[in-house]
Amino acid sequence: MANIDRRIGILFAVFVGLLGAAVIRATDLGVVRAGSLQRIAATQQVTKVTVPAYRGAITDRNGVQLAISQSADDIAADPHLIKDPLRVAGQLAPLLGTPQATLAAALSKQHTGFVYLARLVAADRAQAIIRLRIDGLTAIPQVRRVYPRAWAASQVLGGVHANGHGYSGIEYRYDNVLRGTTGLRRIVNDAIGQPIAIDDVRPAQAGRTVQLTIDSPLQDEVEQVLAGVGAQYSPKGATAIAMDPNTGAILALANWPRVDANDVAGAPSYASRNRVVGYGYEPGSTFKAVTVAGALQDQVVAPGTELGVPSVLQVADRQIHDADSHGDETLSVAQILQRSSNIGADEIGMKLGPQRFDYWVRRFGFGAPTWVDLPGEEAGIVLPWQRYSGSSMGNLPIGQGELVTPIQMAAAYSAIADGGVLRPPHIVGAIGGKAVQVPRGHRIISPTAAAQLRDMLRGVLADGGTASGAAIPGYDLAGKTGTANVAVNGAYSSTAFYASFIGFVPASHPRLLVAVVVDQPQGT
Repeated sequence: MANIDRRIGILFAVFVGLLGAAVIRATDLGVVRAGSLQRIAATQQVTKVTVPAYRGAITDRNGVQLAISQSADDIAADPHLIKDPLRVAGQLAPLLGTPQATLAAALSKQHTGFVYLARLVAADRAQAIIRLRIDGLTAIPQVRRVYPRAWAASQVLGGVHANGHGYSGIEYRYDNVLRGTTGLRRIVNDAIGQPIAIDDVRPAQAGRTVQLTIDSPLQDEVEQVLAGVGAQYSPKGATAIAMDPNTGAILALANWPRVDANDVAGAPSYASRNRVVGYGYEPGSTFKAVTVAGALQDQVVAPGTELGVPSVLQVADRQIHDADSHGDETLSVAQILQRSSNIGADEIGMKLGPQRFDYWVRRFGFGAPTWVDLPGEEAGIVLPWQRYSGSSMGNLPIGQGELVTPIQMAAAYSAIADGGVLRPPHIVGAIGGKAVQVPRGHRIISPTAAAQLRDMLRGVLADGGTASGAAIPGYDLAGKTGTANVAVNGAYSSTAFYASFIGFVPASHPRLLVAVVVDQPQGT
């Protein structure tokens, strides 16, 4: 009996000791550490979620949507919770457009508790996945970029990374105003993880709308014309730009090959490049208008000045020929431009001399950016006159030996069309509903010289002009054609060339200018 009592006493003592320890522990938990444990509990029950901001829209001049944002989700999984990876992959494959084997491999990664299965999944497909009620799958709210007009001006618009940052085009150039500000949401969950309170600590702020100067109907027409050129002549590339020469506003800008802005990954990398601003080429005969403009302004020639044009012109070690063989003849400056005489244009350039010729080339903006509000602009290549070779004045006045961009040529001809004022081209008209200040131009030639040049360019489309076939009855057109051989391995090719045309309408008071450049068209 005594032994039993002793055992009970020992057990009681142990029990009391354990109870005492528990009381001390409870006191520590409930009193001494209550504050810190409450904070831990709060942390366990509260989730902070980043709320993506809707990216601002990009529209044309009339509000037609070119780029918009839509709700989307990133689909992720915890492989530890996926019981049958192959079966789940089979359910997800048709909804995500991803091979079952690829998904099964991702879902089988037992070394990690988080894998992305797809990014920026459209809201309707994400909801279909959520309705499958598969343990271990998570839909993370995001915003995806959509281009409603797909092919229209895709190289101008550019693209956006999955992280919401623009990487090319307008999306990149104006990323800071389009992107907006992400928000922060505080979610309080109950014991089983169901939300019981949601608080927007910092609401997301949508980005601002960027309104372009592009006119969608005109853009569509330009895209179709370039597509026709591509189908018929299979060039390496082609570009076209339409501008209001009086303001510098870009009304249409297109590149070929075309790219679907919703599927840039499916296009070759070179096709995504905006060649209008980022592509240097030798302009050929379209550059002769610059040569003549400088000579008119320096008053070394007038439209009626007659020059002797031999059958061949020797310039240092180079012989200059015209496209059509002829004997010695006399042509006025206007006729030289109308017939696109290489020999005549070189003689006009020689009247200017290397230093003044170089001055006028740079005065028209060549060798420097136009500062158009698009990324990736190249300045072209223009040698200083001190580095001219003996034959340079046989090449440069006729548009060979310098590299220019299509946007530079369009800006230069816009100056001729606008009475001698060179204006920086621009493609953004308003941001967040507020008009963007239009860049100011500066005068480079007199109104008289510009008017004389416009009249001479009108003759290019008249009977006897190199572009007479492009004349349209009832329209007062002016412009210039250009053909330049492509330099291959340091020598000009006899078969590869650039073809271009720049024109404006009406010739007397131009309202629309169009420039087209085709890189190595095949056939005739």
